[in-house]
Amino acid sequence: MMKGTGASPGIALGKVLVIQNEELVVEKKYIESTENEKNRFSDAVEKSKRELSNIRDKAMNEFGPEKAAIFDAHILVLEDPELISKTIDKIEAEKLNAEYSFKEIINQFVSIFESMDNDYMRERAADIRDVSDRVLRNLLGIKVIDLSVLDEEVILVSNDLTPSETATMDKEKVLGFLTNIGGRTSHTAIMARSLEIPAVVGLKTVTQTLKDGDFVVFNGELGEVLINPSVEEIDYYKNLKAKYEEEKKELESLKGQISITIDERKVELAGNIGTPKDVEGLQKNDAEGVGLYRTEFIYMDRDSLPTEEEQFNAYKEVLESINPKPAVIRTLDIGGDKELSYLKFDEEMNPFLGYRAIRLCLDRQDIFKTQLRALLRASIYGNLKIMFPMISSLEELLEAKKVLEKVKKDLTKEGIDFSSDIEVGMMIEVPSAAIASDILAKHVDFFSIGTNDLIQYTTAVDRMNEKIHHLYNPFNPAVLRLIKMVIDNGHKEGIWVGMCGEMAGDKRMIPILLGLGLDEFSMSPISVLPARKLIKSLKYEDMKQFAKEVMNMSSAKEIEELIEKTLL
Repeated sequence: MMKGTGASPGIALGKVLVIQNEELVVEKKYIESTENEKNRFSDAVEKSKRELSNIRDKAMNEFGPEKAAIFDAHILVLEDPELISKTIDKIEAEKLNAEYSFKEIINQFVSIFESMDNDYMRERAADIRDVSDRVLRNLLGIKVIDLSVLDEEVILVSNDLTPSETATMDKEKVLGFLTNIGGRTSHTAIMARSLEIPAVVGLKTVTQTLKDGDFVVFNGELGEVLINPSVEEIDYYKNLKAKYEEEKKELESLKGQISITIDERKVELAGNIGTPKDVEGLQKNDAEGVGLYRTEFIYMDRDSLPTEEEQFNAYKEVLESINPKPAVIRTLDIGGDKELSYLKFDEEMNPFLGYRAIRLCLDRQDIFKTQLRALLRASIYGNLKIMFPMISSLEELLEAKKVLEKVKKDLTKEGIDFSSDIEVGMMIEVPSAAIASDILAKHVDFFSIGTNDLIQYTTAVDRMNEKIHHLYNPFNPAVLRLIKMVIDNGHKEGIWVGMCGEMAGDKRMIPILLGLGLDEFSMSPISVLPARKLIKSLKYEDMKQFAKEVMNMSSAKEIEELIEKTLL
């Protein structure tokens, strides 16, 4: 058995697919037989075309012509006579290996496309790169795995999964995730919960331990993984899975009900999303709105900044599909562990404390204004609330609001409509913002507490570092005191206070947060109905007393023991 961190609940049984994400290292070699290299190149191109044709056909059947058209474009790249002939000419003239010759020609093509004034043509450079990587993998003998179209149901095993991989994978075929690294607040864990796919992270050596075709069963809540289990063990986990599915069905009766305590304290249970497609999960789980839309996913998995129109369409889709429920959309939060290939940042000693989120946006106002324009234009299609991330001072907040007002004026001059009733809020995720929340509350319509980072910055614990992950504890009294301070200061100024970190969906934490007076809990969609069930079983007055008791405790251990003894 392997033991990791339970990241997303559920029971998974299935065959393993290991993704090694090997780097494409292309060496320059002089060769004797140019004929052999030309044949290798032709074979790799033909194999790539066959793979793309199969993917296109499956995409057509499962996703429709729009998705299939992407792969048609990729096939056309490999049918470009100039690309093929120039590579063959280079192999012949310079007696160079096929990989190196092809890579050199591809780089020339990419440079030409990237230098064009036309946005559409610049974006084609990304298609050329995608296709060339496929050909190079075939030349180098590296297995090509396209997660968007899988042949069979699998459990993905990887060092980690990138946001783009989780966003584009064939979710019907992925039974679960197992990764070497990560904790409950890593992006893989968050995405797994959003997709309602069981996951265990932080397994350290799972990519070395498992091989393609191994059969595993695991519990995504407990973090236990059995490799090639016995028939008895498989039967046990099948029964466990059936029981889990039955419990999920029982929660269906809570759909359409309000989230209210026995003594009628009503709260809002919203959901966190990363793409417009995630709204389906919110609706399926009866979330009462979008509490956090992480817009950075629009900027990822591409080679250039998204246009205003692309962003407008994404925000419009979310607002329309959730309307009249509210949608809190966070402005760009890039930096730290979230990088963009086309935005080169200087290397930083402490990127989590560096050039990121609102700091980047205030410095690169061209990027910030484009996003704000798209948000404002989309606001007429639903109940938009705009939220600024990583505010650490009043000066930053006022500057961000000033840019927003400037964009509003520009749109008004251009005769472009936008809603006149947009709430503007900010995330509380750094201690300075929590401590100054009495000042900041006077300038916003709401706070949303981002506990994933607030815990990290308050306790000085890198949440991605397995060696010190035990110190990353939401029950740390310092963290809870800051949360109480933010809620109290927000309420004094008459604004509502929400939470969009993973704490908001933690069944051990919900009673405390309820007692502290939190108004809105935003969580992974899969957690909404269990949270509603829990809240409907509690008395607000009792939880206020319970929270007072917790706030007088000295250590995280004491608090956890009290919860275990009193509530679970």
